[in-house]
Amino acid sequence: MDLAYIPSPSTGVIHLGPIPLRGYAFCIILGVFVAVWLGNKRWIARGGTAGTVADIAVWAVPFGLVGGRLYHVITDYQLYFSEGENWVDAFKIWEGGLGIWGAIAFGAVGAWIGCRRRGIPLPAYADAIAPGIALAQAIGRWGNWFNQELYGKPTDLPWALKITESANREAGLYHPTFLYESLWCVGVALLVIWADRRFTLGHGRAFALYVAAYCAGRGWIEYMRVDEAHHILGLRLNVWTAIIVFVLAVVYMVVSARVRPGREEVVEPRSRKTVETGKTDDDAEDATEAGTGKAASGATDASDDAAHPDDAADSHDVENGAGNGAGSAAKG
Repeated sequence: MDLAYIPSPSTGVIHLGPIPLRGYAFCIILGVFVAVWLGNKRWIARGGTAGTVADIAVWAVPFGLVGGRLYHVITDYQLYFSEGENWVDAFKIWEGGLGIWGAIAFGAVGAWIGCRRRGIPLPAYADAIAPGIALAQAIGRWGNWFNQELYGKPTDLPWALKITESANREAGLYHPTFLYESLWCVGVALLVIWADRRFTLGHGRAFALYVAAYCAGRGWIEYMRVDEAHHILGLRLNVWTAIIVFVLAVVYMVVSARVRPGREEVVEPRSRKTVETGKTDDDAEDATEAGTGKAASGATDASDDAAHPDDAADSHDVENGAGNGAGSAAKG
């Protein structure tokens, strides 16, 4: 008799009337919102303007979803294109299957497009959003719990995950690798936030730290999984991917720190005017309007003088007379 274990939901879909609410999709959406929220706070703290992170996320998120699905379908093609399988299932993203490697790679392309349109350096944006991405992954992994997928080897530990039987899985108690990765990603987010404050990371090094730290955890968690995967030299494909990406991230941090030490002083062109002049865009508009008003007033006075030259001459005589009188009084 098992005294303690983590139960799995009986279904991954909750029906709100005729509308199906899928747990996997809900976790992905919630993760995106958390990433944008935290990224926005960090971007503003670095001197950027509010709303920029969300505007660029409009490009990054769709690219990331497409890239994540492509990586999964390509690396697990046998699930969709082998004999007896239906290739249409490759488009059923709500049933699970997003490769983080493809999501980050394609998401970076989308972020680059968004940053380029706004004249923002991609490394600075990546640094701001890095902890949020880790938290998004932590939340997104609970979507695997709803779908009863990506669990590890059998275990009798008190936190074992109970899996129910279906056509593609065998009932039993397994390592909750989804939970391990979720907790690891929370730790990665906290690590990046701490290191960024402690060492003032810039030029993409905070993002590289996130990538390296995530890969370090993904390596041992991937080794525990028992779902079908391709192997190269005895190791799962994703383990090799984690090793290669980890090395690249560490090399980038070292080289970047030597070539471009410190952090970007200005991360967004619009904020440069605010920093240099101490005025916001609204202040600049008010100043422009005030200048325009003065110019218009001057033009009006000049036109009145031109229209009534005699009156203008009289007013000048009065002013000169008053000035001479005041001068004589001062001398006396």
